[in-house]
Amino acid sequence: MDPEKAHHLTFKLIKSPFTALFLRFLYKHDISGLERKVFGLKFKSPVGLAAGLDKDAIAFNQLGDLGFGFIEIGTVTPLAQTGNDKPRLFRLIEDHALINRMGFNNHGAAAAAVRLQKRKDPSVLIGGNIGKNKVTPNELATDDYVKCFHALFDVVDYFVVNVSSPNTPGLRELQDKEPLKKLLDTLMAENKKAIQQKPILLKIAPDLSDSQLDDIIWIVKSSGIAGVIATNTTLSREGLKTRKSAIDAIGAGGLSGLPLTKRSTEVIRYLKQNSDNAFPIIGVGGIHSAKDAMEKLDAGADLIQLYTGFIYEGPSLIKQIHQALKKKTA
Repeated sequence: MDPEKAHHLTFKLIKSPFTALFLRFLYKHDISGLERKVFGLKFKSPVGLAAGLDKDAIAFNQLGDLGFGFIEIGTVTPLAQTGNDKPRLFRLIEDHALINRMGFNNHGAAAAAVRLQKRKDPSVLIGGNIGKNKVTPNELATDDYVKCFHALFDVVDYFVVNVSSPNTPGLRELQDKEPLKKLLDTLMAENKKAIQQKPILLKIAPDLSDSQLDDIIWIVKSSGIAGVIATNTTLSREGLKTRKSAIDAIGAGGLSGLPLTKRSTEVIRYLKQNSDNAFPIIGVGGIHSAKDAMEKLDAGADLIQLYTGFIYEGPSLIKQIHQALKKKTA
């Protein structure tokens, strides 16, 4: 089945009360003792779902029932947009990977906010991943992020600034030192107007050089944001098992999954060591086993997120990671 059609069918199934009840029964497990307090929030488990799967906050309640400690919705933009032309999601089964060029397809921040008001379990924290509309020029991008920030402020527990997706033209230019500092400073200024501020995190690409990562460390420290999510998808196609002709036929897009495991862990370790553990890190990228998860945590991640690994391995992966965590702390 076409991967995007499979995604929508899966969401319809898990939204069914019968399916939701069955999944809760099948994958229910004990997560007591796994709590983590990070950037002032209490996570009942350090295992979360990365942005990109539940873009429009449609199935966050049902996904939370599978054992995730937190769910990140989005990326949402101020205005609804259809995203890039289809097909735009591709499986690389030999590599346990995906290539996507979705292009921030979503119903808009306001629509997501309405759905998030129906949260059933407040112990499953919600992150709001925010971006800019495709038609918004970079010089006006900050306005888009501020609009999303205000639209979601009352219904999410933390924010993620996404400037690292490769699928919106020019977006990664916002990772450059000056525009990124301006963007984060503006959002922090808006945040400080609130009686109770929300943590703001920055999601970065795995393709950054060491000098660019040094800039990220400086920006995070100087802006005062809460932390970093490392990493988003990669533009690299190195070391893939899938035939080059098949890769070339797919074309542009961000690669996620098992081929990203090593690089994302390297970025986590670099940030942790070279910042002197100055800020929390959420590790994401190529977690397909409990071993992968433990490597991310050992490298310095305070929390981890699943995406492609969850798609390939299923909800049992969450349980396996929890069991490994319990064994380690026993």
